[in-house]
Amino acid sequence: MTEKVKGTASYFPSIEKTYGKPMQFWFDELAKVSDLKHMEQVSWLKTEHKIGHGHANAIVGYLKAKSA
Repeated sequence: MTEKVKGTASYFPSIEKTYGKPMQFWFDELAKVSDLKHMEQVSWLKTEHKIGHGHANAIVGYLKAKSA
């Protein structure tokens, strides 16, 4: 039995389906603005890629937690 994905990663299948890009694409995009603060990165994704707030926040939150 597989364990259910929890936390921000649980949004990944929906993000990939909605925006048609693999998660690595979004991680690579955020690497371009890694000097920005959390909410600045969220705003950048929303502005540059038209990603919804919840999805943008999940991607940024995942990367911030992973790098902590």
